[in-house]
Amino acid sequence: MTTAVTPGLGWPVAARLPEEALGADSDLGWPEGTPWTPTEDEPIPAPDEDPPSLVHEAMARVSRETTEPPPPAPVSRETSEPVAPEPVSRETYEDTPIAAAAAAAVWAARAPFPKPTKSRIFTVANQKGGVGKTTTTVNLAAALALRGLDVLVIDLDPQGNASTALGVDHSPGIPNVYDVLVSGRPLAEVVIDTPIKRLRCAPATIDLAGAEVELVPQVAREGRLKRALAAYEGSFDYVFVDCPPSLGLLTVNALVAAEEILIPIQCEFYALEGLGQLLHNVELIRSHLNERLHVSTILLTMYDGRTKLADQVATEVRKHFGDRVLEAMIPRSVRISEAPGYGQTVLTYDPSSRGAVAYLDAAREVAERGARTEGT
Repeated sequence: MTTAVTPGLGWPVAARLPEEALGADSDLGWPEGTPWTPTEDEPIPAPDEDPPSLVHEAMARVSRETTEPPPPAPVSRETSEPVAPEPVSRETYEDTPIAAAAAAAVWAARAPFPKPTKSRIFTVANQKGGVGKTTTTVNLAAALALRGLDVLVIDLDPQGNASTALGVDHSPGIPNVYDVLVSGRPLAEVVIDTPIKRLRCAPATIDLAGAEVELVPQVAREGRLKRALAAYEGSFDYVFVDCPPSLGLLTVNALVAAEEILIPIQCEFYALEGLGQLLHNVELIRSHLNERLHVSTILLTMYDGRTKLADQVATEVRKHFGDRVLEAMIPRSVRISEAPGYGQTVLTYDPSSRGAVAYLDAAREVAERGARTEGT
């Protein structure tokens, strides 16, 4: 079969067709061997334009049928009063997963936490950085304070991230923890209120970075924070000490001052490597400086259920530490990361988020476990 190209059309047209392909009854309307030419009733399509597909035509018909409303039914003048639409039940909106999560968060925020019989002092420590120490400190403290408990956060990290998350000014020159450790200033002159009722903070400034060196010649340098807490006239139900990612004198002061250690463990392999060294230092503190110190709480953070590694780390930690690991696990959450940028905890930034609900659950476990321990 030979073909010829009609100028301006952009595709070949049949010049000659075999008779066996056309059939005997074919009536194409032009002599054999002559090229096809359009008539006035058949406009020439644009060059290189694909003919419309059947799917496109069918969807166009569907679109016309759905967008053109049917003509309204005739309404009798005898019943000219329009019928009001039936009200939609609110129950249909409360059965969605998002609404259920929000309702659970509201319920958790109002449920009472048990009050401890004496002040519980936690040191939040892990020499590995980026495991969620500061995030855990401020959010657990906020959760307990929002439940009516009196909470104090001592920011012992020179970066001052806990002070930032609590919306507390920690610019150079303001009274801070450095003055307490190095100059012997009373802790009551440093502690200030936060935007959250019942939650107070002892802020840290960049001056605290030099405390490691300046404390070396001090007498009984390991117990200066402990003596400051003992001399404080106020009372708190919970005290959380946020430590820097190291095992220097600042962390040693926090371990000597506390009775309980809370270790946040990131659900990744690197978080497990330095855990042995931390536990070894805890045993040294117990043997020489603070025999009441013990690891009471471990919290799994940055949990990603989509990875097998997170499940493996969680399983191994629970197998090794047993009941000291909280049932609640803190998931990876954008809201948790966004909250410090607004000077807030995730509990106040987005109370219905997964991170806020997880920290509320963790705080409830901390409070209930403490009440059971004191009861026995």
